Amino acid sequence: MIKKILISLGGFVLVVLSLGAIKIAQIKAMSSIDHSKPAASVTTITAGEESWRPSLSAIATLAPVEGVLLSADADGAVLMVGVENGSSVNAGDVLFELDATVEAAQLASAEARTDIARLNAHRATELLAKSTISQSEFDSTQAQLTQADADAGAIKALLAKKTVRAPFNGRVGIRLVNTGQYVSRGMPLISLQRLSQMYVNFTIPQRQLPLLQLGQDIAVKVDAFPSDTFAGLLVAINPEVDSTSRNLAAQALIENPDERLRAGMFVNVEVVLPAAKPAVVLPATAIVYASYGNSVYVIEKMKDADGKEYLGASQRFVKLGQTRGDQIAVTEGVKVGDEVATAGVFKLRNSLPVQINNTVQPSNNPAPKPANT
Repeated sequence: MIKKILISLGGFVLVVLSLGAIKIAQIKAMSSIDHSKPAASVTTITAGEESWRPSLSAIATLAPVEGVLLSADADGAVLMVGVENGSSVNAGDVLFELDATVEAAQLASAEARTDIARLNAHRATELLAKSTISQSEFDSTQAQLTQADADAGAIKALLAKKTVRAPFNGRVGIRLVNTGQYVSRGMPLISLQRLSQMYVNFTIPQRQLPLLQLGQDIAVKVDAFPSDTFAGLLVAINPEVDSTSRNLAAQALIENPDERLRAGMFVNVEVVLPAAKPAVVLPATAIVYASYGNSVYVIEKMKDADGKEYLGASQRFVKLGQTRGDQIAVTEGVKVGDEVATAGVFKLRNSLPVQINNTVQPSNNPAPKPANT
């Protein structure tokens, strides 16, 4: 009986020792595993300095240097339309003629009265010289002549309003009335615009007023002609700031000899400032935006707890400047020559080991052209 108990205890001890040996082997195997942080794959770029000429950007609207919606200055039926839709006209060209038969008859009557008054005034002059009539009778005939002339002049002015002429050289739009249609005074007839030059109207925040000066160069981009840039000059700055938006209105002038640009177009305008400032330029993908501050990750050599060197990410807070296409200027926080992570930055943190793979680089074009444009 005792022998059986001893055999059972020996078997139990043997099992315990076997399990302990297995556990020790597992612990040794786990302790031999490398528990260092895994390296994150990133792309990088060496920070370089470029001289960007600063500019002010704004949304603008095009307006003609001369433009008007011509309207009827008198009542009457449209007798003749003297212009084709969209055609060019010169100052003084007849665009519309309204029925003026009544006014023509009234003018003939007024001119007849003027002729009689002129004859009476001539006879009165002769009779006054012979002292046949009094001075008051002579003055009365002169006043009648003056009144008759004035009546005829008024009818001539009304008759002239029956003819609508182009006030300046330009291009007309689509007419709003047709031959035979009765129009009343003030009714719109057709638009006329001179398109050889265009105004660029835009607003800027009041804090940017000190940066503006008359004569500064401007560059205009239009969606309709994405590959073209239209140059011009700043010609006017509004002396009054809008009390609601605290913005200031400004106006530039650009040449438009081929009339490609039209009034009312939505455009982007850049006012080129005189001073050129060098700046560290990075791809926009390198920036980590956050409410507490924007930052980048600079890749540099670091040492772990055992003194072993490795490539790691170091977060640096930055101040950003102007953007241009895929690029952004960094005014503080990055030096020329720093190696900055440009892709995979959102998975980085301080001292995290990194592995550089620059096989595919993010876009870094100052003037990108998307395929859909």
